[in-house]
Amino acid sequence: MKLYHTPISPNSRRVWVALIEKNLDFELVEIHLDGDHLEPEFVAMNPFHRIPVLVDGDFTVVESLAILDYLEAKYPEPAMLPKDAKELAIVKMVELVTVNELGSALYPLSSEKMGWGIPEAQEIAKAKEKVDTVLTFFEGLLDDRPFFASNTLTYADCVAGTVVPLLSWVDVSIDGYPKIQAWCDRLISRPSFQQTQFTKADLAAFASRRQKFLAQSPA
Repeated sequence: MKLYHTPISPNSRRVWVALIEKNLDFELVEIHLDGDHLEPEFVAMNPFHRIPVLVDGDFTVVESLAILDYLEAKYPEPAMLPKDAKELAIVKMVELVTVNELGSALYPLSSEKMGWGIPEAQEIAKAKEKVDTVLTFFEGLLDDRPFFASNTLTYADCVAGTVVPLLSWVDVSIDGYPKIQAWCDRLISRPSFQQTQFTKADLAAFASRRQKFLAQSPA
């Protein structure tokens, strides 16, 4: 099994974490988003030029959430999706809200740091408001169990847990959300999150390579 990924990408990292948590044997293949994703070999696997891509034998899966569901169906132990209807719904809500709401809010907040331009103040304010809405929602979903809807790690934690900690990098504090703070502390103590962690230097290197690539690309 091979995971084509970019280490700083939350989309990639959520799958990477899941593979480690499921104790699966896999090979990491790093894809640089300054050209590797346009190479014919990669485009043949994913015509949308995006990471991650999972290749399991003769089967290729694109889109991170689809990859997670595939892993759960084919490699069900240890289970990372609850069976209870309510608990499963919570996990899926966290996954989708992270991808659709929190992920989109991060772009304007990180744009200047990544060298992609300076967004308008109104756009930044709107993004911070959306982040606050998401964090309030997540705070309400967490109960006395250590993870979302479970006593054991689920895909909700893999997905949200590879995005929420990035908020500190864009100067958004989670201090007002004690359940989320405690949850983050539990996650970063796990070997899977430590093994896949990246540094600010890694982010800076990625941003530099990406900026050069975009500058050389046709408009």
